[in-house]
Amino acid sequence: MKPLTTEEIRAVIARGKLKDTLFKALGILCLAFGLLVIVALILDMAIKGADRFTLDFFLNFASRRATQAGILSAWVGSLLVMFVTALAAVPLGVAAGVYLEEYAPRNWMTQVIEINIANLAAVPSIVYGLLALGIFVYQFGFGQSILSAGLTLALLILPIIIVATREAIRAIPAMIREGSMAVGATRWQTCRYHIIPYAMPGILTGVIIGLARAIGETAPIITIGALTFIAFLPPAPLTALPDGGTAGLFDWVMAPFTVMPIQIFNWTSRPDPAFEINAAAAGFVLMAMVLAMNALAIWLRYRMRKNIKW
Repeated sequence: MKPLTTEEIRAVIARGKLKDTLFKALGILCLAFGLLVIVALILDMAIKGADRFTLDFFLNFASRRATQAGILSAWVGSLLVMFVTALAAVPLGVAAGVYLEEYAPRNWMTQVIEINIANLAAVPSIVYGLLALGIFVYQFGFGQSILSAGLTLALLILPIIIVATREAIRAIPAMIREGSMAVGATRWQTCRYHIIPYAMPGILTGVIIGLARAIGETAPIITIGALTFIAFLPPAPLTALPDGGTAGLFDWVMAPFTVMPIQIFNWTSRPDPAFEINAAAAGFVLMAMVLAMNALAIWLRYRMRKNIKW
């Protein structure tokens, strides 16, 4: 084969650089288009709902009058449901991910479990709602409560947390495990003091992404019977009840509820155009909550990675 001349080599390098430049420009264009769509949607909701961004909007209950309606029960319900979801999904998901990656034997049973976990991450959310309706609402008798909603969304995001945990653990160099075990550390000590701390930024990112998905879900919450109109809050722990009794520490988990997506759905289904303004304002608040959760994940990941010394 005839060797290339200097001019031909330069031409090949120039063509390669041109392709890199075109690919980079295409990537920037796609990124700009996606960001433009998101910004346009957020600005549209902000402009439409600007008149409703008042303190009363956040402190009023739902009402049949659009100008007096608020999202108090909706955003409180969303926070409580997310609290139950996090308590149920995060410890179980992280523990399952650590076990599958560090402890589980490599056999056909483990492979079947891994395949099913990957498949569960793609199951439509309405399926989880139907499953929760039969198990949590009817079989266990939790009813249409915050507990049922939290456990339903926990099942929904559990595969996401498990996969994120496993990927974060896989990214840790093998020399970390080998060095720890070489000085006599047990497998649990290696996981406790090395693997999990080093993988925590990736694990936390997966957790926040899962919670950000759960907070915007509507189908499973409707399936288990979330209220579309509610004008009261769950009982606060150790407060007086209308019947003269005192609320227990965990009475709120069995209370009826609504969440932000349900409230938005309720307002958009109303024929009065004034409710569309409320829906736009509530949608902007929900989007702000999701973006705040993602921003928190990025900040925590940056802080944790900064403190890690390899």
